[in-house]
Amino acid sequence: MTGPVTSPRDETIVKKRTQADMIREALADRIVHGYLKPGDPLDETSLAAEFGVSRTPIREALRQLETNGLALSRPHRGAIVTRLSAVQLDETFVVMAELEALSARLCAAALAGEALHRLQSLHDGGAQAARANDVAAYRLHNERFHAAIYAGSGNAFLEETALAVRRRLAPFRNLQFEAFRRPELSHSEHAVIVDAIIAGDGDKAATAMRDHILIVREAVDLVALAEARP
Repeated sequence: MTGPVTSPRDETIVKKRTQADMIREALADRIVHGYLKPGDPLDETSLAAEFGVSRTPIREALRQLETNGLALSRPHRGAIVTRLSAVQLDETFVVMAELEALSARLCAAALAGEALHRLQSLHDGGAQAARANDVAAYRLHNERFHAAIYAGSGNAFLEETALAVRRRLAPFRNLQFEAFRRPELSHSEHAVIVDAIIAGDGDKAATAMRDHILIVREAVDLVALAEARP
């Protein structure tokens, strides 16, 4: 396979966020940091006033949060905050790790020529943000990198499934970058994955990707523990 590493779907996800997407991300960030706690109300009118929008994008943002397990809609009473339990988070990360490992394995078999050069270039493009610990820039790079691996697998159903699970975990995956030197370490982990894919070593690529995702899970816990300290 010598086609593009990224796909139109990847570009849409990374570049074309709607108002609802941005509101959902802001609320999800508050939830995973504990600023909004389970049981807290998510009042459409108050949120619309806060974000300066109509209630339509607020409703869509709350629907997305509910899909991601961070909100619960109650008929005639409005939505409240919920949160994935530690067990649910562990289970979801295990699934994510296997989906990403399979994507990396298929990439190693499918990509060749210019597609491999584009993958290497994409990876190299995150180096500056990683070294500078520029969390916002590295988050965007990280999204593009993983979306490129899904697209590079050549399996549209796998790509779609991996993206869906990634969206569910997005607030927690973003939280990891608050751990000490996490962007730099993440970029180093990506390098092992890229090297294995370029070498055509599917087993090594899958193992490196699986290890990377499980390290992400550990980093989320480290940040959560640090924030819980008085």
